[in-house]
Amino acid sequence: MKVTIDGQAIEVEPGTTILQAARMIGGEVVPPAMCYHSKLKGSGGKCRACLVEVAKGSEADPRPMPKLMASCVTGCQDGMEVNSKSSPRVQETRKAVTEFLLINHPLDCPVCDQAGECDLQNLSFEHGKSESRYIEEKRTFEPEDIGPNIQLHMNRCILCYRCVMVADQITDNRVHGVMDRGDHSNISTCISHAIDNEFSGNMIDVCPVGALTDKTFRFKSRVWFNKPYDAHRDCPTCSGKTTVWMFGDEIQRVTGRKDEFHEVEEFICNGCRFDHKDVNDWVIEGPRKFEKDSVINQNNYTQKLEKVVINTEETILKGREEDRKKLSMAEIDYNEKIDGNPLNSKKNG
Repeated sequence: MKVTIDGQAIEVEPGTTILQAARMIGGEVVPPAMCYHSKLKGSGGKCRACLVEVAKGSEADPRPMPKLMASCVTGCQDGMEVNSKSSPRVQETRKAVTEFLLINHPLDCPVCDQAGECDLQNLSFEHGKSESRYIEEKRTFEPEDIGPNIQLHMNRCILCYRCVMVADQITDNRVHGVMDRGDHSNISTCISHAIDNEFSGNMIDVCPVGALTDKTFRFKSRVWFNKPYDAHRDCPTCSGKTTVWMFGDEIQRVTGRKDEFHEVEEFICNGCRFDHKDVNDWVIEGPRKFEKDSVINQNNYTQKLEKVVINTEETILKGREEDRKKLSMAEIDYNEKIDGNPLNSKKNG
């Protein structure tokens, strides 16, 4: 099937969604996604950040779709034409969605451990406004202790359901979920039960905001002060392929490896994540690469530095030659006359 997104055509297999097709193309045509995660079955369709305009339904039915469609759950049709970033209507809608997501979100980026790698922060930078029109009191929740390794900040949650899905699909004992309804919905274990499943730490990696963070890394450092490296170890529970975040010779945290869309490539166990912070436990593969404009690159030396060669002696000699010409005034014609007399004549002083 042939699909065109922002003027760029691509051939896709039946069953491919618009978002997946856009990711195959890459670049600025890719819609933002806060709730969709390709490794989690059934994810998507909740945040509405990925809305796109379908200008042509298909070759069989070329009529445009009257509403903006969620690209993460809308399948491609042969001959479909989609407008993403090129559509002013889509751009305005994304700004509105961003504003809704930020209505109850606290302005605590300076103290949030997710700052610098937060999808909501990135969305706000691109589509957010400098000030809020919301004057009502923000919705808040009481802190809840869900164990020694994971910190829950429900005030930051956008209800993407990723943490619930990852617990459902890679563990056999989910103890948390979405409680209450409507504006009162929240992620909870209901009775403050500790979440201690062997793979529960993956909730941290799939969370697009700072609602679920690593307690062992809490307030230790900003992510742009760490240097991330791909590393692996022989682990009997998971693949052992991780990203270790180092400050000097100290491993401050361990996370799963993420792709360019900030999705976990392989889920890791809690043993690798929380219990192995010694450099000797890991085989360091090399620096982790991030997108060009990521703030993490501020302290991540992945590019080869070109050697700067300054021919000092040659430059100095060249300068001396230029000075010699200026001092000698070789370009002055001493036979030039003023008022009929030679330039060096006594009559001319």
